[in-house]
This record gives sequence, structure tokens and C-alpha cells, in this order.
Amino acid sequence: MQLRRVTQAKLPTPWGSFTIVGFEEIATGKDHAALVLGDITQSTPILTRIHSECLTGDALFSLRCDCGFQLESALKQIGKEGRGILIYHRQEGRNIGLINKIKAYALQDQGLDTVEANEQLGFAADERNFLLCADMLTLLGVKQIRLLTNNPEKVKVLENSGIKITERIPLEVGENPYNEHYLETKVAKMGHLLHLHHNGH
Repeated sequence: MQLRRVTQAKLPTPWGSFTIVGFEEIATGKDHAALVLGDITQSTPILTRIHSECLTGDALFSLRCDCGFQLESALKQIGKEGRGILIYHRQEGRNIGLINKIKAYALQDQGLDTVEANEQLGFAADERNFLLCADMLTLLGVKQIRLLTNNPEKVKVLENSGIKITERIPLEVGENPYNEHYLETKVAKMGHLLHLHHNGH
């Protein structure tokens, strides 16, 4: 177990009145959070989204990615269902940090794709540690989930950590002319399961 559960409080949102639970990495003190809605103690698999922090997309409305759209859509779907979990995984820019992400954007402005930009900066294509997410679910007492994701890697890591995924639910939102290449790279180089439409169709 790499995390400890530290505190919780009420967090009303436009999509429902959530409880925000704060976690801390034992080794580093780095924090993460989960938004919990409704009764998650039932044995039926719970709708869950693992959302990796993206300041530019989540808070600054960037169109370079699909993150902000995914965050809002996931909260909306959990709110509609009346019960669910959104894990807010604080690993900015696939865990290279904000400044390095901006450096990667500068390289993408010169024609590199997201994977090439990360690699040119000396990072793996994806530096995230999804085992932390499995720990958060375990600390919340959740064993079975229906996962909102397009990323088969998340499914694999969670299942290997003892979390049963009974269903993978696609989360395909936010495609626009600015993130076309970004989404194509997710499919071509990272195995994401997306149906891209292009040209707004």
C-alpha cells in the first residue's frame, strides 16, 4: 500500500453532492483525491473514472487535449447514476509535471507528437503510476467497478492489483480540430480505444 487515507469533507458540485476524500503517498507526501457520490458500500460494481490531473484542460479550458471534457462528462455520468467514484490522480502531464508538459507542448508546436515530445525530454510516453489508483479504491473499500476509460493499460493494471472490472465504458468526448493529432497518437501509439470522427462529424 503506497497511500494512506487522510481526511474527507462534503463537496457539492453541479452534478451532485459528493464527498471528497484526501489521500497521501506515504513515501513522498504527494496528495491525491477521490470524489465519492452515494453509497459505495453495496456489492454491485460501481461506476468509476480515474482522471489524471491536467491543469490546462481541467481548469484552463484547453482544447489541446480531451481532459476537461472527460472530467465534466464523467462527473455528469456519475451524477446521473446517483453513485460513483471519480479518482483525481495528481500526475500532471502523464506524470512529467506542468513545466515539462509546457516544454512538451512547445515541441509539439514544432511538429512532434505527444509521445515523441515526452521521449525527447527524456521521459517514457506515459510515466503514470496507476497502482496508486488501485490503492485508493482499496482504501475506499471498493473491489468491483465499471470503469469509464478508453485506456486498456488502466484496465490491465487495476485487474492485476485485484480490482475486478466488470465493464469498460468508453468516454469519447471533446474531439476538436486542435486535439485531432493528440487523439490519433493516443490510438496509434498508446492503444487507446477511440473512434475518431474528424471534421466535427
